[in-house]
Amino acid sequence: MTQGQASLPEQLRQTVRLLGRLLGDVIREEDGQAVFDQIEAIRQASVGYHREGTAEAARLMSERLGGLSLSETVRFVHSFACFLQITNIAEDHIQRRRDGGGETREDTLAGALRALKAEGTTREQVLALLAEALVAPVITAHPSEVRRKSVLDRQAAIADRLDALDRAAGGAETSRIEREMLREISLLWRTRLLRGTRIGIDDEVENAVFYLARSFLPELPQLYAGWTELFDAPVPSFLRVGSWVGGDRDGNPNVTEAVMRRAMARQSKAALDYYLEHIHALGAALSVSADLVGVTPALAALAERAHDPSPQRADEPYRQALTGIYARLAATYRQLVGGEPARPQAGPAEPYDTADALRADLQTAQDSLLTFHGPAFAAGPLPDLIRAVEVFGFHLARLDLRQNSAVQARVVAELLARAGAEADYETLDEDARCDLLLSELAHGRLLYSPFADYGEETRREHAILTAAADIKHRYGRDAIRAYLVSNTTSISDLLEVYILLKEVGLFQPGDPPHTQVFAEPLFETIADLRAAPDIMRRYLALPLIRPLARQVGIQEVMIGYSDSNKDGSYLTSVWELYQGSAALADTMREAGLRLQLFHGRGGAVGRGGGSSFEAILAQPPGTVGGRIRITEQGEVVANKYADPELARQSLETLASGVVLASLRKAGPALDPARAETLDALAREAMHAYRSLVYETPGFVDFFFAATPITEIADLNIGSRPTSRQAQRTIEGLRAIPWVFAWSQSRALLPGWFGFGSAVARAGVPLERLRELHAEWAFFSSTLANMEMVLFKGDMALAARYAALAPDRALADAIFGEIRAEWDRTVEAVLAITGQTALLDDNPDLAAVIRSRLPYIDPLNHLQIELLKRRRAGDDSPQVRAGIHLTINGIAAGLRNTG
Repeated sequence: MTQGQASLPEQLRQTVRLLGRLLGDVIREEDGQAVFDQIEAIRQASVGYHREGTAEAARLMSERLGGLSLSETVRFVHSFACFLQITNIAEDHIQRRRDGGGETREDTLAGALRALKAEGTTREQVLALLAEALVAPVITAHPSEVRRKSVLDRQAAIADRLDALDRAAGGAETSRIEREMLREISLLWRTRLLRGTRIGIDDEVENAVFYLARSFLPELPQLYAGWTELFDAPVPSFLRVGSWVGGDRDGNPNVTEAVMRRAMARQSKAALDYYLEHIHALGAALSVSADLVGVTPALAALAERAHDPSPQRADEPYRQALTGIYARLAATYRQLVGGEPARPQAGPAEPYDTADALRADLQTAQDSLLTFHGPAFAAGPLPDLIRAVEVFGFHLARLDLRQNSAVQARVVAELLARAGAEADYETLDEDARCDLLLSELAHGRLLYSPFADYGEETRREHAILTAAADIKHRYGRDAIRAYLVSNTTSISDLLEVYILLKEVGLFQPGDPPHTQVFAEPLFETIADLRAAPDIMRRYLALPLIRPLARQVGIQEVMIGYSDSNKDGSYLTSVWELYQGSAALADTMREAGLRLQLFHGRGGAVGRGGGSSFEAILAQPPGTVGGRIRITEQGEVVANKYADPELARQSLETLASGVVLASLRKAGPALDPARAETLDALAREAMHAYRSLVYETPGFVDFFFAATPITEIADLNIGSRPTSRQAQRTIEGLRAIPWVFAWSQSRALLPGWFGFGSAVARAGVPLERLRELHAEWAFFSSTLANMEMVLFKGDMALAARYAALAPDRALADAIFGEIRAEWDRTVEAVLAITGQTALLDDNPDLAAVIRSRLPYIDPLNHLQIELLKRRRAGDDSPQVRAGIHLTINGIAAGLRNTG
């Protein structure tokens, strides 16, 4: 059976077998047969244990692992971590191949159109939706990506060779490519998997720009070209990209105005480098002579303005025009980026003021080509470049500002006090705060004085917003559009933003007032989500805010998956997010506005992870409406966007999901009977979860002992601190390391805990739950995500982690409750889905995950032993490196861990 005909698991096995054989050859060649034999013996013992599950197989695996010295342990961990990395390469390779069935698969736009046509929706209706749409993945620097960029580069090189092998004719060509692949795997084997120093913000900027330049810049124009052909009509530029890297200050004091300026300059450099390279290539290609064919007067004028000194191009107006365009863009490069572009320009030129001016010049050339050469030029490099400039501008990705509401309240308080407007703003109640802020926003007087003495925090925030104003002026109006307020709990949290924007000229009082940056709330906890509709209703009713909102007719609201989960359980979190989204849509309709939800999702199910396509389809009817933004965080960014072909698939999946969710016929957003059922389940799930996590004495000590949370904090994977405060509390811990730590211990508690108790105690008949699972996308998607988490979990391993806790009685009691809830949850999921085992209905996914477990589980066992050594006092570099390598390998194996 060929790979094209083989099942997904069989294709994966064939590719992993090839890569594994090559890795084995490398180990034998570079480390010797004895090392290979030792690693292979453990691999076979682990595979045998997972295949047979007998006590003898378990004993053999334990014996093999227990016989390793410390140095052998570190080497073995490195080998399995590398194997899991190449397994990921193989899985991504198979994913890239799945180009068949695009006309029928609903996660492509062609498939979505076919499905909508069957319901009576026309292409014209889809185009009308897209004309008002915005779909935007937003890259963040949230620290759950444990791989170095050097490792990602090696993985990309191996992936390129795998693709070449598919195209090879066989014989000598296949042998040559396999030799190249062997070299790349050898480099991976000898590449340090761990960062030697903590990653800084400039590193995070470089990482983000790597994905933007490698995948977004080339692939988005290609997607639009395909969609234009699909619709046989121009497709609006509704799919764009955003970034938080360099603008997200929440909990990260390292983000300064200098950092933000460097981030935008680096983004701009990537975009302008791309444009300059493609303009140069177009100049080489468009050798058309005016002696042989005409050009439009506009193109002739553009060519004349170029003042091209070359006599060789005297009769080549397109080349002359592009020479002038290149010269102007090179001048823009110096102005925005600093330094010189890779190729010098032909002569002096004025820089472009805006990206729109560059696009207009390129469009002039395109119009002339279409006029005199016909539709052959309707698609190709020039239309793709025009699209790129339209989508990416001079800024590449729209940069969001984000700060915690508590910080901006302190800054506003100091500004008011120094200006003599209010001595103690923070003691005012909410009504008094709003009255004062609205009064200040009604006139043009500024609060900030360059001659006053301010605290460091106020000076830093004012400098950042001053830089934001300058960035918008230099890089374009779309460079920054949103100021997100973390921990929004009141109207004043949003009004304070406009006070700060007013100080730097980004908000202008008047009748009507005007703003260049919009304050946008982020509701994170369960309580905040419940309060959100009322807060927004009262906020949008303010006479000051109504005209601001009507500037664009849209109000964005961000909803947080991570903190709501940590606050109240997975089930309660997703249900509160669902209800809150539906209620916010009603609020916006009442205000005459469109809702744009910004989903703050992570990679793990406990942070909103899972299939983006299924998640979008599971949104409440009427809440998508063609507009959505979604964060892409940590390891998910690399998984989706490190490879250009996978990036294209991921972006098309987002677009098709939004089109389907917006136009498919659906019932009411909140069916009362369904809501009553989920209310009951969520109430019991939250009670069970909070009873364990927040109300069990000693739980925080158990968590820190029974997971590698302390060791995760030592990983050099992000510029933000692990906790928001110095005290050791669950409340103060960030959601990312909270989820990451539970993933490492294989309990994966945030992704399922509470559901079993909810089903047992809510009094909902099983038949009713089965009915909801069969008929309601939200409930079936919720259970599918939970089921995947449970399949990846392992209570036997989690018990070994629990045994690390020094208080055995406490550990037994807490883990006993975790284990009992696990059993209840698995039983409930199986009963509702009608399966006899987890993932019975998704055998391909089960086979893919199962194939990884023999390589993940030994890393868990060794991590536990290394944790014991470190906590007993052995904090040697080898022990620390071994622990961090196990974290790296387990994360690679589980894939969506943070």
